[in-house]
Amino acid sequence: MEKVGPRKQKPDPERMAILRSLPLEIKEQITGEEAQAFLYKEELPDSLLEKLKDYLVEEK
Repeated sequence: MEKVGPRKQKPDPERMAILRSLPLEIKEQITGEEAQAFLYKEELPDSLLEKLKDYLVEEK
């Protein structure tokens, strides 16, 4: 994962745990921008959704 500049707010700890629990081959594919969007509850890029498709559960 690429490094992205620091933020004033803290990342969501649950989402941090999720990212850490992903298999290494998936974590290596995630860019800094994608990780940042996920951790700070921003709109997720399509590229990240594609990488995580096997790990996401659709809400009803």
